[in-house]
Amino acid sequence: MGDQVTPTRTGAAPATVQDERQPKRRGKPRHLAALIATVVLAGLVLVALVGPWLGLDPAKQDLINSDLPPYGFEGAAAGHVLGTDDLGRDILARVVHGMRTSILVSFAAVLIGAAVGVSVGVSAGYLRGRFDDFIMRVVDVQQSIPSLLMVIVLVTIFRPSITTVVCVLALSAWDVFARVARSQVLSLRENDFVTAIRALGATPMRIVLAHILPNIAGPLILIGSLEMATLIIAESALSYLGFGIPPPAPSLGGMISVGQVALTAGIWWPVLVPGAALCLLIISINVLGDWARDTLDPRSTTAR
Repeated sequence: MGDQVTPTRTGAAPATVQDERQPKRRGKPRHLAALIATVVLAGLVLVALVGPWLGLDPAKQDLINSDLPPYGFEGAAAGHVLGTDDLGRDILARVVHGMRTSILVSFAAVLIGAAVGVSVGVSAGYLRGRFDDFIMRVVDVQQSIPSLLMVIVLVTIFRPSITTVVCVLALSAWDVFARVARSQVLSLRENDFVTAIRALGATPMRIVLAHILPNIAGPLILIGSLEMATLIIAESALSYLGFGIPPPAPSLGGMISVGQVALTAGIWWPVLVPGAALCLLIISINVLGDWARDTLDPRSTTAR
């Protein structure tokens, strides 16, 4: 009997230890990926923001040195690390300014869309009634229209400019914030702490600003980070189609659109370099967004 019980106990213990350590091993790759994404994103943002002060001129043309390959390839020039385009403009300078444009435009659009969407969503969720029904029907109508199609139509109607692109992108993003804010407020407005604060005589404005908004800030920040990646893609798509940032201002989508003409001649760097920068920017934001979602979710294995 003793010989049979002892192996059973010794065999069960390692399984218990393994089960306790398993979430930690699953969480390490996710944290490592988030750390790498943070470093990459911080580097891209830093280069994009300080680029104009580095003396990089994206509009300077040098037709004699047009279509030079990046450093390390045959025919490269020392002054152009990432090569030049068909007009002799430095690819590095244009990518830096293009990333700066994409980041600033998307960030401004997210701020405007969040301000409008959160205000409308919180008001609809707290007040309910006809106002809530009206706002949700407007959100349903907008979400039934393809976002990119709506953005292209609006940009075509108005004169293309940075201001127009920011406003149109913000218009395409406010409904996401409104729906999330409304759902969060609906789950909080009947909680005991809100009922107690209301019974003490607090005004609806004070309840919303001091007690409800701080409790829904986490999901809204997460939605904002994911929406910024979406708007960067939308801005690049608009520039690629010719409806975005008007030239000669550089944009990543516009660089890809112009550079693809020379792909048949083997000139790949005007497309690959801005495309790689755009991919790194989007992937970094999405990885950080996934990590933040798992961290903020108490049911997540990684958070535990």
